[in-house]
Amino acid sequence: MILKDTLRLVLNFLHLDLTKNLEYDRLTKSIMKKVIQKDSNCIDIGCHKGEMLQSIIKLAHEGKHFAFEPIPYLYEQLKVKFEGQATVFPYALSDKNGQTTFNLVKNAPAYSGINKRKYAVENPEIEEIQVELKQLDEVIPAETKIDFIKIDVEGGEFDVLKGAKNLLNTHHPILVFECGIGASEFYGTKPSEIFQFLADLNYKTSTLRAYMQQGKPLTISEFENAFNKNTDYYFIAYA
Repeated sequence: MILKDTLRLVLNFLHLDLTKNLEYDRLTKSIMKKVIQKDSNCIDIGCHKGEMLQSIIKLAHEGKHFAFEPIPYLYEQLKVKFEGQATVFPYALSDKNGQTTFNLVKNAPAYSGINKRKYAVENPEIEEIQVELKQLDEVIPAETKIDFIKIDVEGGEFDVLKGAKNLLNTHHPILVFECGIGASEFYGTKPSEIFQFLADLNYKTSTLRAYMQQGKPLTISEFENAFNKNTDYYFIAYA
């Protein structure tokens, strides 16, 4: 696993996009370099092993950072690794508070989530665990200005956004989020609804590539097409 993680970092550094996920990782890091300042306050939702959080801290060493990871052993590792650099929470974020069953995919933890989804592994080993649900609006102090949020929650991104409506409306942080066929539809997400939700908060939505190339934002039909045809499943929203 360590060798695999090291290979990902090397391929990102060399700009060798052997998979779409590697391309998205590289583009996300490029966007972060472009938009994050040394005193930016950032949130990593679906922090996993902390690769993006580590980049965030390096770019914004004077900022306040928050991370969310409900898988217990990953949360414990992150808490130790980023002690004094970020506040790590063991919550699954949603549009309500409470408790929920969380599907931990033991042989592919990156696919874990509140709802079961389509898995790109044969015979996924799923363990149901109980995790605490929280709304982002109730975790982050209202007076804390947030500048950047990364969301990778295997389909539950719309619920995360709805639970952060006040934060988004107040501070308009830049959002990089995963949203696509294979995961999002298992939460009942319709692309038109998530696009309109963001538009109502004065957000424009774009692909990561187009944003880096200073291209035009997507129309609602273009976003729906990208979602339904799975031509893109990582996006950026900005005010």
